Amino acid sequence: MNAPQTSNDASDRPGTNGSPTACPACGSRALDPFYTVEQVPAHSVLLMRTREQARDFPTGTLRLAVCADCGFISNTAFDPSLQDYSTEYEETQGFSGTFNAFHRRLAEDLIQRHDLRGKRVVEIGCGKGDFLHMLCDLGGNTGLGFDPAYVPERDPGGRDHRVRFVQDFYTETNAPSEAHFICCKMTLEHIPDVARLVRTVRRSLGSRTDTTVFFQIPEVRRILRDRAFWDIYYEHCSYFSAGSLGRLFRQQGFDVLDLWTDYDDQYLMIEARPAPGPVHRSHPEEEPVSALQADVADFAARIGEVLDGWRHLLRVTQRNGQRVVLWGGGSKAVAFLTTLGVRDEVAYAVDINPYKRDTFLAGTGHRILSPSDLREQPPDVVIIMNPIYRAEIQRDLHAMQLAPALFHIDLNPLDSLALS
Repeated sequence: MNAPQTSNDASDRPGTNGSPTACPACGSRALDPFYTVEQVPAHSVLLMRTREQARDFPTGTLRLAVCADCGFISNTAFDPSLQDYSTEYEETQGFSGTFNAFHRRLAEDLIQRHDLRGKRVVEIGCGKGDFLHMLCDLGGNTGLGFDPAYVPERDPGGRDHRVRFVQDFYTETNAPSEAHFICCKMTLEHIPDVARLVRTVRRSLGSRTDTTVFFQIPEVRRILRDRAFWDIYYEHCSYFSAGSLGRLFRQQGFDVLDLWTDYDDQYLMIEARPAPGPVHRSHPEEEPVSALQADVADFAARIGEVLDGWRHLLRVTQRNGQRVVLWGGGSKAVAFLTTLGVRDEVAYAVDINPYKRDTFLAGTGHRILSPSDLREQPPDVVIIMNPIYRAEIQRDLHAMQLAPALFHIDLNPLDSLALS
């Protein structure tokens, strides 16, 4: 998850009281609220060096609303002044073999599909630069990346002069006018004014219609259908389905080439090119707004029972004296703990990212340990915060001769009462 890439125009955003606002994607006033969580940590993956810092970290309100006209979902209580993207923002997933294999496959596929060889590639929200370097290394391309959270000392490419980084937000002022391929991964969901960012990209290309634009974001229909409250957190103020994403890009002057999901359907991808004129043709993968609204209604009707089920499960394991840990010390863990309002029921979190070791989760102050620490504090129950990493986690536990009960975050918590 990378830092937002435009300064925020708050002229049509709500105050912290959640007053009505226009849809940031289409401008409609037809916003229907459906989910609220109070006192949510404003950041989930900033490195918290002390428990006190983590527990005292600023909070905001989550108030999700769906636009009845375009299907876009936004946090209407979002306060951009609470955001602090810096080099302390630890978003990288590059310590996972599973994720790295996906990343390389994606890079190779994009290079093949768009003949990215000897071309100029721009990445908006490049994080520590891993993916941009991969695109340039595999395709012999030159690259330009934008991100205030970029850390030169962590640059995987070292002194590769083919790739240059701007340690700042992507704006109309610094947007390059020449690019064969523009990439933006796991960033648009952090942007409150989504139309402005997409419009900035379109304006930067001018009359060029041969540049391909690729965006990757979380897919919201999976979140709604799985009632995945752990995937809803403050930094993510914007939530897209295929339909709302396609409509946004067309409205801002792009022709949508493709829409698809990947990574166990967690990520939504879009490819588009600047259109010389208005585009009215929708993509076959775009669902109607009514289908998205049905998912929203089901989420709102059933999320209470999911939250109650998790609270009950954690009370049972605590009563039985079982040590419960979360595997994954990032945003999902923060959202899981703070939404449920639990503390002692969970002992600690585990993360393979060495930069997170002995830091603390925002809001609750749970310590983050490395997998090797589990030998001294063996868990009885491990809740896997992202099931796609199950095989990796099992291998790590097996190597340490540990055999705790494993539970997927996306399963019904009431089904796990056999653990008691």
